[in-house]
Formats: sequence, C-alpha cells, structure tokens
Amino acid sequence: MKIQKAIFLPFFTAIILLMFNENIAAQSEKNYLRIARLVIDSAKLESYKSALKEGMEAAVRVEDGVLSLNAVYEKNNPTHVTVFEIYADEKAYQFHIQTAHFKKYKSEVAGMVISLELVDVSPIAFESKKVKMLENQRPLSKKRKRD
Repeated sequence: MKIQKAIFLPFFTAIILLMFNENIAAQSEKNYLRIARLVIDSAKLESYKSALKEGMEAAVRVEDGVLSLNAVYEKNNPTHVTVFEIYADEKAYQFHIQTAHFKKYKSEVAGMVISLELVDVSPIAFESKKVKMLENQRPLSKKRKRD
C-alpha cells in the first residue's frame, strides 16, 4: 500500500500539472500550491463529492486568487480523494479559507472526512493544453450535427 501511495502522488501531481494553462506556469514562482489528501467515510462519499464540487465551483467562480482547484479519487480506493490547489499567493489562500462558501463546505463535510493531510508543494514545471475534463477524465469533444 505504501508503494502504491508513493507512486500515486508523483503520478497524480504530474497529471494535474499537465492540465494547467500557460498563465499559471508564468506565475508559478509566486503562487501558493497545496495538495490535500483526504479519506472519506464510504457511506457518505456521494454527499462529500457533491459538497466538494459545489465549494470548488464557487471558489473558482468568485475568487480571483483561486487559480485552479482539481479533485480526483483513486479508482481502486474511491474514498481516497486528492485535491490539487493553486492560489495566486498565500494571501489568496488565507482569504479563501475565510469565505462563506469555504466555511459552508467545511461545515457540510465535517462528519464525512475521516482524515485530512495538507501538503505545501513547490512547482517543477507546468505544461498543458487547454482541455475541459469530464468526471471520467476524458476530454470533451465538440458536438457534431447528426444527419
């Protein structure tokens, strides 16, 4: 299990980093980056996912300092969730955790989270193409007209 986690984090980080646009790469020296590793109560997993999505969407929509929030779960262990967060700077992160939508998220998930580990990270490289991802991690394609 330790080997899987040791392999998973660098692999996950590399995949997430590939999804960011070039603007984040240009600013990465001053950005505040964090990984959150969570274990969720299996009986409350769907409720957790819903609360997480709602909170992330609100943060990205209304906070200029929230540059990117990405969440994934392990296929073989879906109660293990990892969130990769990029903020403009540490002040943006401190602002984020004081917002009403973040406090709502924390309140809603309080009985769902079994464990939480926060890890501050530093960037090595950001390379990506602009791709909108679906829940199943496949790129969206343009809809084609059917004859």
